[in-house]
Amino acid sequence: MDLQSVRFPNRTWDVAAHLRLPDGFDPSKKYPAIICAHPISSCKEQTAGSIYAERLTEQGYVTLAFDASHQGESGGEPRYLEDPATRVEDFRCAVDYLMTLDYVDEDRVGVLGVCGGGGYAANATMTDHRIKALGTVVAANYGRIMRESGALPTLEALGRQRTAEARGAEALLTTYIPDSPEEREQAGVTDVDIVNAVEYYRTPRAQSPNSPNKLRFSGLEAALGFDAFHLAEVLLTQPLQVVVGDVPGAFGSYRDGWELFNRARSEKKDILVVQGASHYDLYDQPKYVDQALEKLTAFFGENL
Repeated sequence: MDLQSVRFPNRTWDVAAHLRLPDGFDPSKKYPAIICAHPISSCKEQTAGSIYAERLTEQGYVTLAFDASHQGESGGEPRYLEDPATRVEDFRCAVDYLMTLDYVDEDRVGVLGVCGGGGYAANATMTDHRIKALGTVVAANYGRIMRESGALPTLEALGRQRTAEARGAEALLTTYIPDSPEEREQAGVTDVDIVNAVEYYRTPRAQSPNSPNKLRFSGLEAALGFDAFHLAEVLLTQPLQVVVGDVPGAFGSYRDGWELFNRARSEKKDILVVQGASHYDLYDQPKYVDQALEKLTAFFGENL
């Protein structure tokens, strides 16, 4: 397997990505390609790239795992911005990039998104029909999560912060999750998703300098008005494979996965419920990841 660091443009900046080429790669041939999108707060070096893209490349696919704009090694100012419209545009730009590679079959491009990346992947697939197949793993609708966290008080606080920044105040950087297991314990947080998120992102299990747990607070207004699955019943027609775990947690990916499955217009669609798996088990735990990848490999094999 050959891993290359590449960049492709989005508006006025470049998006950083890892392009993986399968063993025995022959540039004179045509290959199916899969874009792999990381969770919110994550980066290309974590689950989407190091687990799912790696394994799919072993199955013979060209894969492209990228850092979201404004995050990781990608460009875009301001930093640490989680902007849904820009994250959806990242996918379109990723497809643009694949279309410039002579060895990529333009009619065999798929997308795989994990967690919030799955929600964004679904949204992008609705309006970019160069994407021929969509797979999601514990897909989460970021807008729904934000709205359920107290939308109206948050909007008031966002307005005050934006006004302060317009008048010269420093940007407020907050965190997605507690910054350490000790901080989480002190806060008394016991929900399975939060516990596992801290273990995944803030310990040697998967900690990365490109995933620093920083979020620009004043940029959250757009997320509160975003619905990743809006118009899925009208525009999402491509084959769809949804993977969820049956252990529910605060992030709600189990119900989001079912909502996406039920709303999608796709004539060919399937949902796999991995028994005993929580949200983060499907990031990197072999017992559960293997089940997801077995299903996804068959799905992409049939549809790309």
